[in-house]
This record gives sequence, structure tokens and C-alpha cells, in this order.
Amino acid sequence: MKLGARIFKTGLAVVLALMLGELFHLPSPVFAAISAVFAIQPSIYRSYLTILEQVQGNVIGAIIAIVFVLLFGNHFLIVGLAAIILIIINLKLKIDTVSLSVVTLIVIMETPQDEFITFAILRFATIMLGILSAFIINLIFLPPKYETKLYTSISDITNDILKWTRITNHDAVDHTLIKKELELLKEQFIHVEQIYLFYKEERTFLKKNKRGKIRKVVIYRQMITTAKKALEILRKLHHYQYDFYQLPKNIREQLLSVISHLNNNHEHLLLRYIGKAVQVHTEEMEEYVAKRNELLHLFGDMQKISSEQLTMDHMLQFMATILDYNEQLEKLEILISSLQQYHREEIDVDVS
Repeated sequence: MKLGARIFKTGLAVVLALMLGELFHLPSPVFAAISAVFAIQPSIYRSYLTILEQVQGNVIGAIIAIVFVLLFGNHFLIVGLAAIILIIINLKLKIDTVSLSVVTLIVIMETPQDEFITFAILRFATIMLGILSAFIINLIFLPPKYETKLYTSISDITNDILKWTRITNHDAVDHTLIKKELELLKEQFIHVEQIYLFYKEERTFLKKNKRGKIRKVVIYRQMITTAKKALEILRKLHHYQYDFYQLPKNIREQLLSVISHLNNNHEHLLLRYIGKAVQVHTEEMEEYVAKRNELLHLFGDMQKISSEQLTMDHMLQFMATILDYNEQLEKLEILISSLQQYHREEIDVDVS
């Protein structure tokens, strides 16, 4: 099992919450530890957003708890009704920290009736102390540099897609196996999108760095878009395999040659971004135009084929996807070339 930074931060936040609870002689400091677990976040920016929501949600939860106890008592049915009302209010206000605010409500409503207000305030303060502890830990232990992690994730998933595309091109893969792999790749994109969001949310403090960050955010978004288009080609190559092999051999071989060439360009672009391949911008742009013209010529040839020989709609969709892939690679080529020509020093990826 892999132990990530968030696991250690959670443990440290619990320790800090318990320690501060003991230091301030708060009753039941365990509630501070519980709230710290809910409050820990993977980035400072998310921690900042979360602490605002948690304060709002906990204040609402505390108010509802106090009002319900004073008016109706703390019978378990009353606690359940109060929790339902609190959840509805949180959803209406679009506050995502529902769980912690419900914990706050339950903790306060279960406070002994003697000196209820005093104990309720103390328990509310204890929970807020846990949230503050988590925020402090997030500030002290800075999150990892997400740029390297993002590039590596995009590169890995792209290489997997291209590998399976080459295997499928040679009709050397089991259908059940490729189907499972397609589902796995789809799930991996969810992880990539999450890392992209973390990277996008990372704060930069210098104006110069902010401009560079915006440029790189656009490039990484295009990398993801292009990788998804490569996955779409793999998926259609798998789904329409029967129709594909009904095409005349010369057209089929030309299509496979174009796909192979675009795949090679895709790999080359990712390596160029980190300085591990030479820049050949002019030649690449000429090749994209040539491949687009070649695909359009093949498109005309396919229209001459009798529709009785294959499901023409499927092959036209497949052709459109390849054209789109060519276009996305061309966009990525322009973005990377521009960054390397004018802002090479802004690339901060360590894959050694």
C-alpha cells in the first residue's frame, strides 16, 4: 500500500488538534481530532476554500442545534429532524461540507442540559479548533509540485493508448482484453483530470509566473484533449474492426500508415516538451497539412466503394476522428513550439 502525503498530513492534523485541545483545556478534544480529519485537503487553495465553507456550515449547524434543543429538547427523533433540515439548508446554499456540519449538530445536541449554552459554545469551539489545525498543517506542509505529476500522468496514459493502438493495428490482440483496457484507460483519465485541476489551482505569486502558468495550463489541457482523441481512435478501431477489414487493402494500409505516423508525432511532441527531442516545427506543420490532404483524398476514395460492402457510416466516423486527431496534434504542436521559442525557462518538469 502506498502512503501518500495526505495520509501523513491527516495524522499530524489529528495530533495537533488533540494537543491544542489539551492545551486550552477543552472538554472532549476528540471532537477537534474528528473535525481535523474532515478538514484536511490536498492543496492550500482547496484548504482555503474548504475552511470558509466549513465555518459557514458549522455556524449554521450550531445555530440549528441550539434552537432545536431550546425549543424541543434533544430526543433522538428531534436530532434526526434537525439533521435533515441542516442538510437541506446546506444543499440550498451549495455548501459541500455537509458531513462535518451534521457532526457539529449532533455533538452540540447531545450536550448535557445543565449549562447547555456554555457547553454548546465550547463544543463548537473544539470543532473549529480541529478545522484550524488542519489548515495550519496544510500551510506548513506544502503540497507536491503537481506539474511533474501531471506531465508524467499524461505521458503514461498516452503511451499506453499508443501501445494498444499499434497492437490493434496488427490485429494481434484479444477482443476481451482490449475491451477491459479501454475501460481502464477511461478510468485513468479521471485521475489525470483530477491532477490537472490540482495543478490549475496551485497559486503563483509573481506576475511573471502567473502568465507562464496560464500558458502551461492551456498546453496541458490540449495534451489531455489530444490523448482523449487518440483513445477515441483506439476505441473505434476496436468497435469497427470488422468494417475496417472490409475496406480494400490499399485504403486500409494507407489509413494504418497515417495513424502510425500521427502516433509517432504524438510521442515526439511529449518528448519535445521536456527537451528530450529536437524541435522541427516547420517540418511537422507541413506534415500535418500533408496528412490532412491524404485523409481527404482517402475520404473521396471511400465514397466510391459500394455501401453493400461495409457499413459506410462507421468508416466515415472513423475517418472524421482521425482528421480531428490530426487537428488536435497540430494545435499542440503550435502551443509547444511557441512556449519553447519564447518561454523555455518556464517549463518545470523533472522526469529524471
